[in-house]
Amino acid sequence: MPPKDSSRESHFPAIEKKYGESMKFWFAVIKKVEGKKYPEQIAHLRDNYGFSQAHANALVMYSRGSKSAKRFEKPSDYYKSVDPKQAKTVKAIFRAITKKYPKLELVIAWNQPMLKIDTKYVFGASVTKNYILLAPWSSKVLNKFRPKLSDYKVNKKTFAVPNNWKVDEKLLQQMVKETLAE
Repeated sequence: MPPKDSSRESHFPAIEKKYGESMKFWFAVIKKVEGKKYPEQIAHLRDNYGFSQAHANALVMYSRGSKSAKRFEKPSDYYKSVDPKQAKTVKAIFRAITKKYPKLELVIAWNQPMLKIDTKYVFGASVTKNYILLAPWSSKVLNKFRPKLSDYKVNKKTFAVPNNWKVDEKLLQQMVKETLAE
Protein backbone atom coordinates (compact mmCIF):
# COMPACT_ATOMS: atom_id res chain seq x y z
CA MET A 1 0.00 0.00 0.00
CA PRO A 2 1.20 3.56 -0.63
CA PRO A 3 2.45 5.39 2.47
CA LYS A 4 -0.18 7.42 4.32
CA ASP A 5 2.07 10.51 4.19
CA SER A 6 3.38 10.94 0.66
CA SER A 7 5.59 13.91 1.53
CA ARG A 8 9.30 13.52 0.87
CA GLU A 9 9.94 14.84 4.40
CA SER A 10 8.18 11.83 5.91
CA HIS A 11 11.35 9.85 5.05
CA PHE A 12 13.69 12.21 6.92
CA PRO A 13 13.44 10.67 10.43
CA ALA A 14 14.19 7.22 8.99
CA ILE A 15 17.09 8.61 6.95
CA GLU A 16 18.62 10.23 10.04
CA LYS A 17 18.16 7.07 12.10
CA LYS A 18 19.38 4.60 9.49
CA TYR A 19 22.38 6.54 8.18
CA GLY A 20 23.39 8.24 11.44
CA GLU A 21 23.57 11.85 10.28
CA SER A 22 21.26 14.86 10.46
CA MET A 23 19.36 16.09 7.45
CA LYS A 24 21.63 19.15 7.44
CA PHE A 25 24.53 16.77 6.68
CA TRP A 26 22.58 15.00 3.91
CA PHE A 27 21.55 18.28 2.29
CA ALA A 28 25.25 19.24 2.22
CA VAL A 29 26.07 15.90 0.56
CA ILE A 30 23.41 16.39 -2.09
CA LYS A 31 24.56 20.00 -2.64
CA LYS A 32 27.97 18.65 -3.73
CA VAL A 33 26.32 16.74 -6.62
CA GLU A 34 23.71 19.40 -7.35
CA GLY A 35 24.50 19.79 -11.07
CA LYS A 36 24.47 16.04 -11.77
CA LYS A 37 21.60 14.14 -13.38
CA TYR A 38 19.05 12.34 -11.22
CA PRO A 39 20.50 8.82 -11.77
CA GLU A 40 23.97 10.06 -10.88
CA GLN A 41 22.72 11.68 -7.67
CA ILE A 42 20.87 8.50 -6.69
CA ALA A 43 23.93 6.37 -7.47
CA HIS A 44 26.12 8.71 -5.38
CA LEU A 45 23.91 8.21 -2.32
CA ARG A 46 23.55 4.48 -2.85
CA ASP A 47 27.19 3.72 -3.67
CA ASN A 48 28.87 6.01 -1.14
CA TYR A 49 26.44 5.97 1.77
CA GLY A 50 24.40 2.77 1.36
CA PHE A 51 21.09 4.56 0.80
CA SER A 52 18.06 2.54 -0.24
CA GLN A 53 16.36 3.58 -3.47
CA ALA A 54 13.40 5.04 -1.56
CA HIS A 55 15.55 7.14 0.77
CA ALA A 56 17.82 8.33 -2.03
CA ASN A 57 14.80 9.26 -4.14
CA ALA A 58 13.18 11.17 -1.27
CA LEU A 59 16.34 13.20 -0.63
CA VAL A 60 17.16 13.88 -4.29
CA MET A 61 13.60 14.81 -5.24
CA TYR A 62 13.17 17.03 -2.16
CA SER A 63 16.41 18.82 -3.01
CA ARG A 64 15.06 19.38 -6.52
CA GLY A 65 11.94 21.03 -5.14
CA SER A 66 9.47 18.13 -5.18
CA LYS A 67 7.89 18.05 -1.74
CA SER A 68 5.53 15.13 -2.35
CA ALA A 69 5.51 11.86 -4.29
CA LYS A 70 1.77 12.27 -4.83
CA ARG A 71 1.07 13.74 -8.27
CA PHE A 72 -2.67 13.20 -8.61
CA GLU A 73 -5.47 13.72 -6.10
CA LYS A 74 -8.13 11.93 -8.13
CA PRO A 75 -8.49 9.87 -11.32
CA SER A 76 -9.67 12.89 -13.34
CA ASP A 77 -6.32 14.58 -12.60
CA TYR A 78 -4.53 11.50 -13.90
CA TYR A 79 -6.62 11.41 -17.09
CA LYS A 80 -5.71 15.04 -17.84
CA SER A 81 -2.02 14.11 -17.70
CA VAL A 82 -2.12 11.39 -20.39
CA ASP A 83 -2.85 11.30 -24.12
CA PRO A 84 -6.61 11.75 -24.71
CA LYS A 85 -6.81 8.49 -26.70
CA GLN A 86 -5.22 6.60 -23.79
CA ALA A 87 -7.46 8.34 -21.25
CA LYS A 88 -10.52 7.31 -23.26
CA THR A 89 -9.38 3.67 -23.35
CA VAL A 90 -8.46 3.55 -19.64
CA LYS A 91 -11.83 5.07 -18.70
CA ALA A 92 -13.57 2.44 -20.85
CA ILE A 93 -11.59 -0.32 -19.13
CA PHE A 94 -12.66 0.81 -15.67
CA ARG A 95 -16.25 1.37 -16.85
CA ALA A 96 -16.38 -2.21 -18.19
CA ILE A 97 -15.27 -3.56 -14.83
CA THR A 98 -17.40 -1.35 -12.57
CA LYS A 99 -20.46 -2.06 -14.71
CA LYS A 100 -20.42 -5.60 -13.29
CA TYR A 101 -18.72 -4.73 -9.97
CA PRO A 102 -20.15 -1.35 -8.89
CA LYS A 103 -18.81 -1.69 -5.33
CA LEU A 104 -15.24 -1.32 -6.56
CA GLU A 105 -13.81 2.13 -5.87
CA LEU A 106 -11.65 3.94 -8.42
CA VAL A 107 -8.72 5.56 -6.61
CA ILE A 108 -5.22 6.83 -7.26
CA ALA A 109 -2.45 4.69 -5.77
CA TRP A 110 1.21 4.82 -6.77
CA ASN A 111 0.14 7.71 -9.04
CA GLN A 112 -1.96 5.34 -11.18
CA PRO A 113 -5.71 4.66 -11.33
CA MET A 114 -6.66 1.51 -9.43
CA LEU A 115 -9.84 -0.28 -8.47
CA LYS A 116 -10.09 -1.49 -4.91
CA ILE A 117 -12.57 -2.88 -2.46
CA ASP A 118 -11.97 -2.04 1.18
CA THR A 119 -8.16 -2.23 1.45
CA LYS A 120 -7.64 -4.79 -1.35
CA TYR A 121 -6.48 -3.58 -4.76
CA VAL A 122 -8.19 -5.48 -7.54
CA PHE A 123 -7.19 -3.99 -10.89
CA GLY A 124 -4.96 -1.20 -12.12
CA ALA A 125 -3.80 0.54 -15.27
CA SER A 126 -0.88 2.68 -16.33
CA VAL A 127 0.16 4.17 -19.63
CA THR A 128 3.36 4.39 -21.60
CA LYS A 129 3.85 6.14 -24.91
CA ASN A 130 3.04 3.05 -26.99
CA TYR A 131 0.61 0.99 -24.91
CA ILE A 132 -1.50 0.62 -21.77
CA LEU A 133 -0.43 -1.78 -19.02
CA LEU A 134 -3.17 -3.61 -17.16
CA ALA A 135 -2.63 -5.23 -13.77
CA PRO A 136 -5.10 -7.77 -12.35
CA TRP A 137 -3.21 -7.67 -9.01
CA SER A 138 -2.71 -11.39 -8.95
CA SER A 139 0.01 -13.41 -10.65
CA LYS A 140 -2.21 -16.49 -10.33
CA VAL A 141 -5.02 -14.78 -12.21
CA LEU A 142 -2.64 -13.46 -14.86
CA ASN A 143 -1.19 -16.95 -15.37
CA LYS A 144 -4.66 -18.53 -15.50
CA PHE A 145 -5.69 -16.11 -18.27
CA ARG A 146 -2.37 -16.28 -20.14
CA PRO A 147 -3.84 -18.43 -22.96
CA LYS A 148 -6.50 -15.76 -23.57
CA LEU A 149 -3.80 -13.07 -23.61
CA SER A 150 -1.74 -14.56 -26.44
CA ASP A 151 -2.32 -11.47 -28.60
CA TYR A 152 -0.75 -9.22 -25.97
CA LYS A 153 2.64 -8.82 -24.36
CA VAL A 154 2.35 -10.48 -20.95
CA ASN A 155 4.83 -9.48 -18.26
CA LYS A 156 5.33 -10.82 -14.75
CA LYS A 157 2.39 -8.88 -13.23
CA THR A 158 0.85 -6.97 -16.15
CA PHE A 159 -0.18 -7.28 -19.76
CA ALA A 160 0.04 -4.60 -22.43
CA VAL A 161 -2.80 -3.58 -24.72
CA PRO A 162 -2.74 -1.03 -27.56
CA ASN A 163 -3.65 2.58 -26.80
CA ASN A 164 -6.80 2.25 -28.92
CA TRP A 165 -7.74 -1.21 -27.58
CA LYS A 166 -11.30 -2.35 -28.20
CA VAL A 167 -12.07 -3.17 -24.57
CA ASP A 168 -12.80 -6.85 -23.95
CA GLU A 169 -15.44 -6.47 -21.23
CA LYS A 170 -15.89 -10.19 -20.71
CA LEU A 171 -12.16 -10.83 -20.26
CA LEU A 172 -11.74 -7.97 -17.77
CA GLN A 173 -14.81 -8.96 -15.76
CA GLN A 174 -13.66 -12.58 -15.60
CA MET A 175 -10.21 -11.52 -14.40
CA VAL A 176 -11.71 -9.31 -11.69
CA LYS A 177 -14.06 -12.12 -10.63
CA GLU A 178 -11.07 -14.42 -10.16
CA THR A 179 -9.09 -11.77 -8.29
CA LEU A 180 -12.01 -11.09 -5.95
CA ALA A 181 -12.40 -14.82 -5.30
CA GLU A 182 -8.82 -15.13 -4.01
